[in-house]
Amino acid sequence: MRFTLASVLLALPLVASAQRFVRFISTDNKEYYGDAILPANTADASKSKQARVITGDILGDFKITNQAIKTLLSPLPNERVRTVRCVGFNYVAHSMEAGVAIPGWPILFYKPWTALNTPSDPIPVTAGFQTQGNFTSEMDYETELVVIIKKAAFNISDEEALDHVLGYSVGHDVSHRGWQIERGGEPQPQYSMGKGADGWAPWGPAIVSTNIIKDPQTLNLWTKVNGVMQQNDTTASMIFGVAHLVSFFSMGTTLLPGDVIFTGTPSGVQLGKTNPTWLTNGDVVEVGLENVGTCTNAIKYT
Repeated sequence: MRFTLASVLLALPLVASAQRFVRFISTDNKEYYGDAILPANTADASKSKQARVITGDILGDFKITNQAIKTLLSPLPNERVRTVRCVGFNYVAHSMEAGVAIPGWPILFYKPWTALNTPSDPIPVTAGFQTQGNFTSEMDYETELVVIIKKAAFNISDEEALDHVLGYSVGHDVSHRGWQIERGGEPQPQYSMGKGADGWAPWGPAIVSTNIIKDPQTLNLWTKVNGVMQQNDTTASMIFGVAHLVSFFSMGTTLLPGDVIFTGTPSGVQLGKTNPTWLTNGDVVEVGLENVGTCTNAIKYT
């Protein structure tokens, strides 16, 4: 009998051969967890058409069998993620383009787990976020490395932090600058209304194990809008690295298995540009992370 969805994934590090954890609908229209089988000449799990399905008792007898992938889902179901932590202005060049002082400590904000989205479903933009009269819909993109926690962490050090990480994904921190800043209040903008709408955090296409990505500070990440490169940087440019973020966020607050951390975006967003080109209905945004893959989602007015 298969494990529950939550227990299978969080036990996956015990399976030596499982490296790229995916959740998917197969051709039999059933949902599975598995280890993505990469096609030749790519490390992008979103291109996978097959996966090794993990069944049985992961702590006892188990087996891995092949299964076709029909549709990739987000690596964890939304309700399994306790918290979605996000980091603001974690790249120097992004802080500069936005006219924001370089932070001395990580800037933390949260998205509700209802904001999480799959690697390919549309990003819904409801009427309140669309252009209305003198209020412009200032939809922006942000590519980010996402950290997935595998075991509880409380008041841990930087040196201990990566031992609590299951692996890494790429995420899209969809942002509406009008609600974040123009309607965000004074003296500082607020994030929740500008970033927390349903479906505004696509992530995936897999959780790539720390066995593969041993150093998260050496990865290229990028954004393309309608095929045109807009962001292109490396996680080496982070102000606060992954280990420090995990440690810092565990200060007095427990990080739980399945929690995710969006670690901030590099420069190249529309915020701060003299003549910004905001995202609009039908635009297709691809966010990517080296050795993980891509999420490709269209903006859809609803």
